Amino acid sequence: MTIDVMIPTYRPGREFIEILSRLTKQSCPVRKIILINTEESMLTEPVREAIAKLPEGMAQLTHISKAEFDHAAVRRRGMDCSGADFVLFMTQDAVPANDRLLEELSAMLQRDPRIAVAYARQLPKESAALTERCGREFNYPDRERIKGIDDLPELGVKTFFCSDVCAMYRRDVFYQVGGFEERAIFNEDMIYACKAMRAGYLVGYAARAEVFHSHNYGFWEQFHRNFDLAVSQADHPEVFGGISSEQEGMRMISRSFQYFTRHKKPWAIVPFLWQCVGRYSGYLLGKRYRKLPRRVVLFCTSNKEYWNRI
Repeated sequence: MTIDVMIPTYRPGREFIEILSRLTKQSCPVRKIILINTEESMLTEPVREAIAKLPEGMAQLTHISKAEFDHAAVRRRGMDCSGADFVLFMTQDAVPANDRLLEELSAMLQRDPRIAVAYARQLPKESAALTERCGREFNYPDRERIKGIDDLPELGVKTFFCSDVCAMYRRDVFYQVGGFEERAIFNEDMIYACKAMRAGYLVGYAARAEVFHSHNYGFWEQFHRNFDLAVSQADHPEVFGGISSEQEGMRMISRSFQYFTRHKKPWAIVPFLWQCVGRYSGYLLGKRYRKLPRRVVLFCTSNKEYWNRI
């Protein structure tokens, strides 16, 4: 099976250079690394040099403007640039934990032709705060799972959970079920997962495929992020309609308190709950974005360029 890697970039730094290095040392070889970079002027000389040092013919670099960026459209464009059997979508800050990342993801896809996409486990970086470590454990346990539409009564909205931080797609199925949406402010991965499942396919969580990826978001970062997340849910009732995300949020709060107690830091629930206020207030506004004045929407979103194209 041939494998291409697609990474959207915007002001990538030293961490991205390390990612490129680790991708060239995988036990399962990369055929091509497709890079779609936002704003050519933002690409530093060290990053340009790292790309140039990749094996001949491996890198395919394209530049776009910030106004052109869209989570779904850019990744669809990356898929169109590939001719591989499997395409791995990554972000510029997801660092492969070892040399078996591609091997584990592709093995899951090859295990069952019904698996349309397999996503990796995200481990916290050394700099991750306790609240972020808790979130990674909640969303990315150490046991793999294959999910289908029949899991909806048990898992709820988590049935469609999939993350393009690091997820490998079966390219033929991608086009068969219609691929990503033309435009998506967020959640293009979950929307695709739902589309694939409703077509009879499965989504795999490959717990042995690991990347280091975490962010120490504060109140406002959580607010803006969850506003955009809720907008995507409001725009796609065929995926999220009738499924409560609030129930999953309450389960996370309960599990987090247990996590903090287990680590003998119960006081950590206080900053965590403050983050939850940011998450939930952004989420509530995002679900009702059509009723908000445009200036309020532009204040709430983390992607103003998306709204300028509407």
